[in-house]
Amino acid sequence: MSGLIKVFPREEYILKGNASCPGCGAALLLRYVLKTLGPRSIFVIPACCTSVIAGPLPKTAFKIPVMHIAFAASAATASGISEMLELQGKKDVNVVVWAGDGGTVDIGLQALSGAAERGHNVIYICYDNEAYMNTGIQRSGSTPLWAWTTTTPSGNPRPKKNLPFIMHVHKIPYIATGSPAYPNDLISKLRKAKKIKGFKYIHLHTPCPPGWRFDSAKSIEVARLAVLTGAWILYEIENGVFRLTGPSRKLLDKKQRKPVEEYLKLQGRFRHLTQEQIEEIQRLIDEEWEHIKSLEGEKL
Repeated sequence: MSGLIKVFPREEYILKGNASCPGCGAALLLRYVLKTLGPRSIFVIPACCTSVIAGPLPKTAFKIPVMHIAFAASAATASGISEMLELQGKKDVNVVVWAGDGGTVDIGLQALSGAAERGHNVIYICYDNEAYMNTGIQRSGSTPLWAWTTTTPSGNPRPKKNLPFIMHVHKIPYIATGSPAYPNDLISKLRKAKKIKGFKYIHLHTPCPPGWRFDSAKSIEVARLAVLTGAWILYEIENGVFRLTGPSRKLLDKKQRKPVEEYLKLQGRFRHLTQEQIEEIQRLIDEEWEHIKSLEGEKL
């Protein structure tokens, strides 16, 4: 275990006994994020699974200030909080949006784009469990190709949106991806984002046992395989320069990547796939990595 984890704060800012599901990727990621950013943080949370994890008023699972807000309004709300803190001269408070993929890539995209364009001092974190899990596993714009959801029972026919690259064209100073299987990589990115002034966007792969149909004990295994097969790429874009991070750096060599079937076969949401569909997903991953090769170390 690296030094980053050894010196991780013991203080917990999300309490035990909360309403998260067993094996919840979002709850684990929240622990990493809250421990890294610390108590001088204000979280804005739109309608999502974390609204349930937080618990009903007057109780809460959080030990920091949280504002629960409508689906579409989280980035706009964070913008206002950021501006008020600026007026008050409070430079040491992190304003954080913690939103699911539905509230980011679909319903909240307009407000997110506007806040990024204006350059508010906000860290926007999307925990991407690849469907509207809180309301019944409906397809979102972040649902992977051919994945089962309750609204795509024969498989989602569209590939997921690439939100980090959409955010890049807003010319914000920092963008990153992360995974619960690689906490050191995520912690270093959060620490960097905390120091950068302006709008920052972090997109987190978030395994969901009930939504993805896998055993709750396998959340980290699923997350790790997503990275090692190249289905989820760890990288950062700092001031426009693209850089692979963590284990993804060695995966430019195709021989180092595991077959994507190893990742897919652990999840019931892909149980219906034909061999042709699996091969199509593998082909698209390989094509994406050819694109990544041309970006590594370059200013986009």
